[in-house]
Amino acid sequence: MLRYTLMRLGIFAGCFAAVWGLSYAGLLPKGLGSSNGLWLLLLAMVLSAPISFVVLRKQRDSASVQIAARVDRAKAGFGRSASQEDLADDAGSGPGGARAGG
Repeated sequence: MLRYTLMRLGIFAGCFAAVWGLSYAGLLPKGLGSSNGLWLLLLAMVLSAPISFVVLRKQRDSASVQIAARVDRAKAGFGRSASQEDLADDAGSGPGGARAGG
């Protein structure tokens, strides 16, 4: 997961450097007034998203599998906790046990 994030940041940084260079050379508009930094940031984000989508497909799929496994383990843990609580609740409200508030 960390590897995917770092690779994605690297692609963004490369796009930002390319956009900055093109803007500095005058090949791209410089934005309006003092908005040059925001314009370059937005343009780099728009360019890096499809590049990351295509180039990092394998890493994204691997990260997705890891996240799905974590979610499944968490769901299983919640299920075990709920069943233990149900068993404890059933034991407390047995034939001889009077429950408060119920």
